[in-house]
Amino acid sequence: MKTNKMLDEIRQTNSPEMKMQMELSVSIANRIYDVLEAKGLSQKDFAQMMGKTETEVSRWLSGTHNLTLATLCKISVALGQDIITIPRHQSYPIYQASVPVVAEAKGEYA
Repeated sequence: MKTNKMLDEIRQTNSPEMKMQMELSVSIANRIYDVLEAKGLSQKDFAQMMGKTETEVSRWLSGTHNLTLATLCKISVALGQDIITIPRHQSYPIYQASVPVVAEAKGEYA
C-alpha cells in the first residue's frame, strides 16, 4: 500500500522520540477502535457521546492526532474503559520522587 510505504519513509527520518510518539498515537487509536468494536459502537455513536463532530473523531482515530491527557480521560470515562494504562510501582510513588525524571533517565542523581 502506498500510504504504508510513505509512512515507513517518514518513520526513518524521525527522531526516536517522534517514532515513539507515532507508535503510541497509533496504539491509542487502535485501543479506542477495539473498545468501540467490543461495545458495538460506530464512530458516529462515539462522536455523539463525546459531543464532537465525526470529522474530529476521525482525526483522533487516524493515529496522527496528538490527544491531550484531558481528552484521553474524557474518552475513558465516556467509554467506561481505560484507554491507556500506566504501571505504578509501590516503591516509587509519584509524590515521593526526589530525583527529577530527566536526570534519573540519564543516570544522573542529585
